[in-house]
Amino acid sequence: MLLNFSSSSSFLRFTNSDKSPIIDASLRPKSHFSEPLFSPLTSSLPSSHLSLHFHSKKHVFGRYPLGKRLDFRSWAVSGFDFSNFESVLEAASVLTAIIIVHESGHFLAAYLQGIHVSKFAVGFGPILAKFNAKNVEYSVRAFPLGGFVGFPDNDPESDIPPDDKNLLKNRPILDRVIVISAGVIANIIFAYAIIFVQVLSVGLPVQEAFPGVLVPEVRAFSAASRDGLLPGDVILAINGIDLPKTGPSSVSEVVDVIKRNPKRNVLLTVGRGAQALEIGVTPDENFDGTGKIGVQLSPNVKITKLVAKNVLEAINFAGKEFAGLSSNVLDSLKQTFLNFSQSASKVSGPVAIIAVGAEVARSNIDGLYQFAAVLNINLAVINLLPLPALDGGSLALILIEAARGGRKLPLEIEQRIMSSGIMLVILLGLFLIVRDTLNLDFIRDML
Repeated sequence: MLLNFSSSSSFLRFTNSDKSPIIDASLRPKSHFSEPLFSPLTSSLPSSHLSLHFHSKKHVFGRYPLGKRLDFRSWAVSGFDFSNFESVLEAASVLTAIIIVHESGHFLAAYLQGIHVSKFAVGFGPILAKFNAKNVEYSVRAFPLGGFVGFPDNDPESDIPPDDKNLLKNRPILDRVIVISAGVIANIIFAYAIIFVQVLSVGLPVQEAFPGVLVPEVRAFSAASRDGLLPGDVILAINGIDLPKTGPSSVSEVVDVIKRNPKRNVLLTVGRGAQALEIGVTPDENFDGTGKIGVQLSPNVKITKLVAKNVLEAINFAGKEFAGLSSNVLDSLKQTFLNFSQSASKVSGPVAIIAVGAEVARSNIDGLYQFAAVLNINLAVINLLPLPALDGGSLALILIEAARGGRKLPLEIEQRIMSSGIMLVILLGLFLIVRDTLNLDFIRDML
């Protein structure tokens, strides 16, 4: 499992529906997580590896019905908090379910075609638990880097004749393509099903934007408190400049003006209930010479839940949401490759994925729906890349075989290509698990 965070990486912050995402207007944005779950999950045959990638672009999980997006502000990654065991367990369960669904796709595609399968594993390395059923070994393994479906094609211990027509390697090209593609298809179906259930049960979050910037909190003894700003006020204009319905850009505009004016009066037009007030605030000077007024700011938005009234409406809403999430994932992946030199150094592993998922679960359990959907879409997209150790790499070898008129590449070459890719992913994954674990807050406190 690989997760990439860039320096301004954003993963969607799912907050309680009655709370707004907050930016500190002491004029340095707070450190928070936020999205954009995007981002690749990887897998391959015979061994499938899970990876997740999020790009630096700020993402919103989905394009909501009625053409509106739910926009939460970003959280920078300063360390991971695993203190809430229940939320960690929920996030880990989501990842495990995604791995099982992906590998089940490969497994069922082979089983239903009568192709021999020897192993079904979640994780890699030493076996922690296993059982056998119908000549298939099912196991849970020590390293949570994904999972794999094993085939007895080149197993010297297998008693199946090498020319058996039901070995994967001896099946027609189309049969093999179906087996290799089935993991991706399973994750796509699972992602849509998750969104469909969300639409019918808790609903999709829909954002309605209003002019101005909300002030959720005013710190005691701050410049804002001294000059009369109150929690719940809405800043409608600053120095005579109206603030539109543009969410975070309005917040940044307010922050920038205050930063540039330490010890100089800043005129705020404030909405307080039905009143419109003119309040002059004189920012205090920060240690770095910038202004600060001691408030927290957030986009002035109202979040509601849109629940489908019937199955047909749910199908329509889920389709639009799935398309929006897929678009975000593809755009994130494109930006990652275009800026790979910057994003490569920000790769993190499964510990980071679970940390982000745990934070989502702590903020709002509804967020786990889209967390799971985005991970599934990431897995599907990344696995189609023609790289060794990915399903796309296996598909590329089959296409080469088809282009050669059915003549396969020498077995030794194929094995070298795939094994080198698998080994690289495993080594990188283990390195990232160690590094991300050392980034955990409670681990850093002990060191």
